[in-house]
Amino acid sequence: MSNTANGSDSKKFKGDSPSKVVHIRKLPDDITETEVISLGLPFGNVSNLLMLKTKNQAFLEMNCEDAACNMVGYYSTVMPVIRHQPVYVQFSNHKELKTDNSPNQERAQAALRAFGASHMAPCAVASSSVLRVVVENLLYPVSLDALCQIFSKFGTVLRIIVFTKNSQFQALLQYPDAACAQAAKLSLDGQNIYNACCTLRISFSKLTSLNVKYNNEKSRDFTRPDLPPGDGQPTLEHPSMAAAFAPGIISAAPYAGAAQTFSPSYTIQPAVFLPPAGVTVPALPGALTSLSLAGAARMGFPSLPAGVCVLLVSNLHPERVTPHCLFILFGVYGDVMRVKILFNKKETALVQMSDSTQAQLAMSHLNGQKLYGRAVRITVSKHMSVQLPREGHEDQGLTKDFSNSPLHRFKKPGSKNYSNIFPPSATLHLSNIPPCVVEDDLKMLFSSSGAEVKAFKFFQKDHKMALIQMGSVEEAIEALIEFHNHDLGENHHLRVSFSKSSI
Repeated sequence: MSNTANGSDSKKFKGDSPSKVVHIRKLPDDITETEVISLGLPFGNVSNLLMLKTKNQAFLEMNCEDAACNMVGYYSTVMPVIRHQPVYVQFSNHKELKTDNSPNQERAQAALRAFGASHMAPCAVASSSVLRVVVENLLYPVSLDALCQIFSKFGTVLRIIVFTKNSQFQALLQYPDAACAQAAKLSLDGQNIYNACCTLRISFSKLTSLNVKYNNEKSRDFTRPDLPPGDGQPTLEHPSMAAAFAPGIISAAPYAGAAQTFSPSYTIQPAVFLPPAGVTVPALPGALTSLSLAGAARMGFPSLPAGVCVLLVSNLHPERVTPHCLFILFGVYGDVMRVKILFNKKETALVQMSDSTQAQLAMSHLNGQKLYGRAVRITVSKHMSVQLPREGHEDQGLTKDFSNSPLHRFKKPGSKNYSNIFPPSATLHLSNIPPCVVEDDLKMLFSSSGAEVKAFKFFQKDHKMALIQMGSVEEAIEALIEFHNHDLGENHHLRVSFSKSSI
């Protein structure tokens, strides 16, 4: 295949080796050049653009391969959505773009020039790999972990310290190089973490490196997971840092014990969120725009204040949805403590997650998904917990306490399940398959409820695991609910989760 892409390409590319050219598929019919360029802007300069509107595709050429790698890596976990439509980002098989002078490509080049004129001039060379971050108008808590999620999109966060100075919540954050720091500053300076509040003010620090002594909720050195948690604020050897440091105003970790155990599985990786229906990518050149609460979920920002862990789930199928059904489905994204289907309104339920981050994960991934023919709506409940029925009061089994269930996926600190959270997809990941179970057995099982099995594949090196592709995302959701923990014999209970891969 040629290493140059041009406007007459008709092949569907499935690039999997790194290239500075990124292939974007499933774009809306009315996509604009500016919206496509905005997908690449947070990761570096976009040097060329090829639009294939009749095929709902586009190619973006980034200024370097590292920028393209960051872009593809990020969007493999945080699926971008443009005008309610998920789009797919992958490496192209082409190493560079070759564009012509057609009217279609002229518009693309004009959009690139417009961006360059308005955004390239301020790009002075960064003087430091350390950023000083001030969070103004702090109406909601912002934790060290939240800042790591936000800033890790622009490069590896090596070290971070949070503190309060002059009654302002601040942070010092170190990247491996000044280019990452510059990219983060250009994209995030002046942006809101939450709607109309928690505004980021970013400048380059005079420090060239951060010296962190403890890994806890006030400071982290991701290059030194062996550091102790300490019993107070970190010791800062640089005099200007020591003078600035005061106890942080936030002390919430995203999962219970995360700050203390400091598991390698929870370090600098961006959180996995699928945008709720209606969230769009930025439409202005070079801008991430002020992020609403829903928009924050798309960018990987935790949107729920600490302590908010009860979700209101509506538009359920009253004859088919049970507390156990919701426990299994929401349990893909966190540990479900309690479920209550409302007695007088059985299409509505309350789901209590273990913590606010897990509640955010469940809401971001499941809101708008179809369950038994109905698009589920999920919002935050005003209740802080789900109350069990009083003794002697029968509620027809509509309220269930799952806090001691053996099926929780995230109870074990550092569980590999944390790194295997993906949006609902038609392809399911199966595990814990005994040797006696063959492909036909599993295909028959998953089609027994009337669903379509499109494809199946055992893992080549481990036949305890397999991928199975259902006829639709909705069928996959229902299959996961029905067959997760299914007894396959030989003391093996099937484990089912959503996969990021396809067959």
